[in-house]
Amino acid sequence: MKFSVLICTYNRHELLGRALDALIVRTEEKPDQVVVVNAGEEQAEWVVKAFMGRHGIEVKVVRAGNKSLAANRNAGLPHCVGDIIAMTDDDAEVFPNWVFNMTKAHQEHPEAGAVGGLVLGSNTESLISKVADVITFPSWPGPRYVRTLPGVNISYKREVVQQVGFQDESLFRGEDVDYNWRVQKLGYKIYFDPSIKVYHYHRPTLQGFLHQHYMYGRAYYLVRSKWQDMYCVYPHRISRFRDLLKAVNFVATVFYQPLLMSLQIPCFSTRLASIPVLFCAGLAWKGGMLMQAFHELRSNVSQ
Repeated sequence: MKFSVLICTYNRHELLGRALDALIVRTEEKPDQVVVVNAGEEQAEWVVKAFMGRHGIEVKVVRAGNKSLAANRNAGLPHCVGDIIAMTDDDAEVFPNWVFNMTKAHQEHPEAGAVGGLVLGSNTESLISKVADVITFPSWPGPRYVRTLPGVNISYKREVVQQVGFQDESLFRGEDVDYNWRVQKLGYKIYFDPSIKVYHYHRPTLQGFLHQHYMYGRAYYLVRSKWQDMYCVYPHRISRFRDLLKAVNFVATVFYQPLLMSLQIPCFSTRLASIPVLFCAGLAWKGGMLMQAFHELRSNVSQ
C-alpha cells in the first residue's frame, strides 16, 4: 500500500524541519510521498527542499493562501497519490514506527475509513502540556472504534477520500471532526490504535491554551449546527425530559468534569494543580459554544 503524508505549514519553518526530520529521516518504514502545503513564508520551502531526494521519497511543495487549515488541506489532497493518505501538522513529530503501524492498522481493518492514534505532549514538565494531554486530544487505553480523531494524527484510505471529497472550508476549526463524521455517514468506521503516536508541541502558555479551547467551542457549535444528528453535549431543543437532563448536565459538567479528568494525571500534586486549569478550559470551551450561538442568533435576526 503506497503511503502519502500531507502536512500544512504557516510561518513555523523551524518546527516544520523537525516534523520532516521525524517523518523522513527517523521513521523505520518510510512514506512513499510527502506533500507540504505552504501558506506562509518562503523559508518553509527552503526547509522542504533540504529533504528532497532522501530515501527515495517524493517530497513536493504546494503553495496556498492562508485562508484556513481546511482550505490548505484541500489544496494538497489532489497531489496525494498513496493508497493511504495520512495527515499530520508542522508542530508534530511522528514516532519511528508511525508509518508501519498506520499501514498495519489499515490492512487489518478494511472496514475503517480512517485510522489514527495518540497525540502526546512534547514538554513532559509543563503543567499546561500535561493538562492538554488529558483534555485537548482524545485517548483511550486500547484499540477501539471511536467517534473522531484529530487531524494531527490520522490517515484515510484513498477510496474514502475520493468518496467524501474536500474538507469544509467554512469551518475555522473542527474541520477534522466534520470530515470524520462524513466518513462515518458513508458507512465506514473510525479506528483508534494507541501504538500510532506523535509528539505534539502543545500551546505553551495558559492564555494560548484557553483561547484554543474557546475556538474549539465555537467550532463545536458550527459543526453541530451543520449536522443535527451528530453526537452533541447539549440538546438542540427541549422537547423531551431527556433533553432537559442533557441541558442540566451541560452546565453540571463544568464543575465535576475537571475532577474526573484530573484523575488521569498520575502525580497527586500535579493532579491538584490541574483542576483549576481544567475548570477554566471547560469554561472557555462552553463559552465558545455560547458565543457562537449568540453570533448566529444575531446574524439571523439582522437578516
